[in-house]
Parts: sequence; structure tokens; C-alpha cells
Amino acid sequence: MNADNSYLLLVEDEPIVQANNMKILQRHGYNIKQAYTLKEAREIIEANPPKGIILDVRLPDGSGLDFLKELRENSDIPVLILSANSATEDIISGFDFGVDDYLTKPYDLSIFLKRVETLLRRASAIPDTLEFGSIKLFTAAAMATLDGEDMLLSQKEYSLLQIFVQNPDKILSAQYLYEKIWGQELLDNDNSLKVAVAKLRKKLTGSLYTITSSRGEGYYLEHE
Repeated sequence: MNADNSYLLLVEDEPIVQANNMKILQRHGYNIKQAYTLKEAREIIEANPPKGIILDVRLPDGSGLDFLKELRENSDIPVLILSANSATEDIISGFDFGVDDYLTKPYDLSIFLKRVETLLRRASAIPDTLEFGSIKLFTAAAMATLDGEDMLLSQKEYSLLQIFVQNPDKILSAQYLYEKIWGQELLDNDNSLKVAVAKLRKKLTGSLYTITSSRGEGYYLEHE
């Protein structure tokens, strides 16, 4: 397997759009791979994950948003969605599914380039690995190990653990955690965060780590 993941994957079925996007990115030094279907994209990613994905919403074999939701089950690869639909609810759905940025068609190629640059700059601010004692996070793969064993985390559990590891000894409010992970305000009747915390806490059982609740303040990762 080629270990070089320094390429961008363009997933787009419109040949003109694909060619224009590829041309401006290559002109600015980016290594590009192309996919015209979700099937092709899956095969490319499985062989060697890219450093970023430019993903169209409407593809011949499915929805880019459904593909994004699938991708976020085990990967935090930065994704820029391209869509001809500018409806607010569709944009919100994209962010709910874990998109990093969203650009509506038609767009100016200079703006497209800047969005890609910003996408990758934000992603590069996070190191390849994060460690907190015997917990180790592999950020590109969105995978965590505890004492060298895969913790088998869901995407939400991994995101939660990463925030805790990046903020050691800090009490983080439920509102802050929810907004960081789900991208929206926490509602009183939403138990999603509590469920994610409970599942992550269970996977830490028997270790020197636990997630502690501070009444009225939030949660923090505690090392015993």
C-alpha cells in the first residue's frame, strides 16, 4: 500500500466541474485523485485515505451526505461539500452529518481554492497523534487505543474523547461538548451527549481513567 496520503480526493460526476476543480488545485501544487462515483471513492479511500475530500452531494450511485455520514463512523478526514442546493435545511444537514465546510454551486474558483486551503489548514492544526498517559489517539483514522488495544469507538465517542484529551484537567460544559460534536445548541430534551458519555465511560471501565461529572458544571476526564 502506498503510505503517502498527501492527496486530495475529488468526488464529482460532472466532468467540467471536476476538470476545473482539478486544474486550479493542481496549479497550486495539490496532488489530486478523482472519483466519479461513491463506489470509486470508497475504493480509493480504503486503499489509501486522503488528507481531504471535496464531495459533491448528488452522485450517480447515491447521496454525498449519506456517504459523509458513513465516513464519519470511523474517520475525521476533512470534507468540503459541493452542492447546487442552497436550501438552509440541506446545509444544516451537512453540518449535522459532520461536514467541515459547505460551498454552493455555482462558485468562483478563487473562492473554492481558499475554502480548500482553509479546510486543510484547520485540519493540519491537529497533530497526527494525541496522547494522555496510556490513551493514544490517531487523528487521521479517528481511532483510539488504551494500553495499546483498540477502544472500538464510534465517531461521536471518539470526538468526545479527543476533546477531553485536548483539554486535560478541564471541566467542559455539556453545552460546549454538544456544540463541538453535534454542531448545534443542546436542547433540554436531548440525551445524545449523556448516552455518548455513558458509552465512553463504559469503555474506560477497568482502566485508570474515568469521565467524571461535576454537578452543574460539566464533565472532565480523570486519571486515577
